[in-house]
Amino acid sequence: MNSTDFSSLSLKPDLLKNLSSLGYESMTPIQALSLPIILSGEDVIGQGKTGSGKTAAFGLGLLQKLDTTSFKAQSLVLCPTRELADQVASEIRKLARAIHNIKVLTLCGGTPFGPQIGSLEHGTHIVVGTPGRIEEHLRKGTLKLDNINTLVLDEADRMLDMGFQDTIDQIIEKIPSHRQTLLFSATYPDEIASITDRVMQNPTVVEASSVDEESTIKQYFHLTNTDDERMIALRLLLVKHKPDSALVFCNTKNDTQDVADELAYYKFYAISIHGDLDQRERDQALIRFSNGSVSVLVATDVAARGLDIDDLDMVINFNIAHDPEVHTHRIGRTGRAGKHGIACTLYSDREMRKLDALEIDLAGCNDPLPNDNYLDKPLKKPTMTTLKIDGGKKQKLRPGDIVGGLTGKGGIPGDKIGKINVGSNWSYVAVSSELVKTALKKIQNDKLKGKAFRVRILS
Repeated sequence: MNSTDFSSLSLKPDLLKNLSSLGYESMTPIQALSLPIILSGEDVIGQGKTGSGKTAAFGLGLLQKLDTTSFKAQSLVLCPTRELADQVASEIRKLARAIHNIKVLTLCGGTPFGPQIGSLEHGTHIVVGTPGRIEEHLRKGTLKLDNINTLVLDEADRMLDMGFQDTIDQIIEKIPSHRQTLLFSATYPDEIASITDRVMQNPTVVEASSVDEESTIKQYFHLTNTDDERMIALRLLLVKHKPDSALVFCNTKNDTQDVADELAYYKFYAISIHGDLDQRERDQALIRFSNGSVSVLVATDVAARGLDIDDLDMVINFNIAHDPEVHTHRIGRTGRAGKHGIACTLYSDREMRKLDALEIDLAGCNDPLPNDNYLDKPLKKPTMTTLKIDGGKKQKLRPGDIVGGLTGKGGIPGDKIGKINVGSNWSYVAVSSELVKTALKKIQNDKLKGKAFRVRILS
C-alpha cells in the first residue's frame, strides 16, 4: 500500500468509503504531511497555497473525532471571507456525506443575523465562519464554544491582513484551552508566529512546497550617463516589466521625493517614504503600498527598514548602494519563497568603481534598456484601491464591521476586499479597483454599525 494513499490512514470506514467514491485516492503533499499528525491529535501549522488540498486535510481530521450524538458545536473553522467559508463548509459536507445527520453551519457577515440564531438553536456539529460574525454571536450569547475540541484558522495570513487579530484573540478566549489547533497559511509573517506562540501547543510545522526552493532573482545593470537618462530608464523598466509592486531605492531624501514626484507626473501609481514625512503620511504610504493600491514605492534604505512585503515583484536601485551588504539586502527583498524577482541597478560610467566595490561581474547581466517606444504603452493600474474611513477603534469600529458593511445586500464580494487597517480614529480598506465606486456608495448609503462615517477614495 502506498504511504500517500488515503487507505493508509486510520480513518473511519465510512470516511474512507466516501473518499473512494469521490475519486480521492492519493493525498496531495500537504495532506500526506499533515493528516497523520492531525489524526494523532497534535497541533499543526500547515503552509500551503489555495488549492493545495488543505481543506480536506483539516476536514477529515475534525470529522474523524466528531461525536454525532451531541448537537453542540465541536469544531470551529475561522476563514477570512464569506466566499472561502462557503467553500470550506461545502467541502466538509461533501467529505461527511457518508455519515448521517452531520450539521455544518456557516456564520458569516453580510447575511441576515436572525436565521443564523434559529439554526444555532437547532444545534450544530461544525461551525464555519468569519471572525467578525462569530465574535458578534459570542457577544450576543447566541453561540457557545464550551465544547469545541478542534479550532482551525484557515488562511490565517489573510485574516491578519484584514485586521482580525484582536477579534481572533477574543474568540479564542471563549474556547477550552484543552483543544487541537490547526493553522493554515500561504505565507508565514511575524504576526503568525506571535499567534502560534500564544494559542498552540508544540505545533508541528509542515510545508507543502519543496524544501529546496531557492530565490530566483534576475539581476540586470543598465548604463545611464545623465540624470534625464536615468529617469527615463526608470520609467522604461516599469513599463516593460509591469510589476504589481516595485520598490525603488534612492540614497537621499531629496532624490526620493523628486523621483516619486516625477513618476506621479507621468501618471505612474507611485508614492515615497523618507525621513521628512510625518508619521501619518508614512503610515498611509506604507498601507497603500502593502495593500496593492500603489504599485511603486520610492524609499531610502533607512525609511524602508521594517517594510514587510512578501510579494515584491521588482527592486530598482535608482542610486547604487554604498556597500555590498546594503545592495544584497535591497535585492533580497524580491524573489522570495521561490518566486521570480527582478532587480535592476542604474549606473553611469563614473560609477564603475562603486560597482567594483559591490564585486559585481557585469558579464551576462549588463542589459540594454527597452526602446523609448515603450513609453507610449499603457501603464498598469493597481488591482486595488484604498478607501479611507474617518472612524476607528475609538468609535468602536472593527474590521468585521467594515467587511459586513461592504458585503451586505448590493455590496461587493468578500474576496474583493484586501487588507484592512484600523487605527484610533481612522480605518483604511483596500477593495478591488473595478468595484471601488460600489464599495464607496455602500458605506455612504448604508452606514457602518448604524453610524454614518465620512469615507473617501485615496488617490
